[in-house]
Amino acid sequence: MPKKEDMIPSPLSPYAVSKLTGEYYCKVFYKIYGLETVILRYFNVFGPHQDPDSQYAAVIPKFIKAMLKGERPVIYGDGEQSRDFTYIDNVVQANILATRAKNACGRVFNIASQESITINQLVKELNCILNKNIEPEYTVPRPGDIKHSLADISSAKQILNYSPKIKFNEGLRRTVHWFQK
Repeated sequence: MPKKEDMIPSPLSPYAVSKLTGEYYCKVFYKIYGLETVILRYFNVFGPHQDPDSQYAAVIPKFIKAMLKGERPVIYGDGEQSRDFTYIDNVVQANILATRAKNACGRVFNIASQESITINQLVKELNCILNKNIEPEYTVPRPGDIKHSLADISSAKQILNYSPKIKFNEGLRRTVHWFQK
């Protein structure tokens, strides 16, 4: 089920709580002081220049780095968990649109590609792009990890005029090519 902007969040990690706290601050500063804030919830952002060695590294740069070295990417769980991966160019586009949009202040918008990709599909696509056949290594699921993530971006489409320009496969191809350089 797509995650809607008006759903009441139920964070499952300290990281998620800190993000939600920031959203509340934005809403309160808009409501009380008139400070024009717009809340953009980014879903699984990826692209060139991500540090695969950072403790906050996303799965895509980690997998690319491993697979370029011929190593098996590690999947926590069965790999059937899905994510709505968002290419960085789409995030930049959304940020620019949010600065210009009427009626956006004090509101929450999901910024995503609206494509559901399993982690197993990610590995398959990376193998295709890299012309490899590397099987992932499966391990126990991480506590607090959500099984499926898919954003409803209808408010962003309607109010921000947001529509992802770069689809997942194209963004992944661009990211891999950057890491290959």
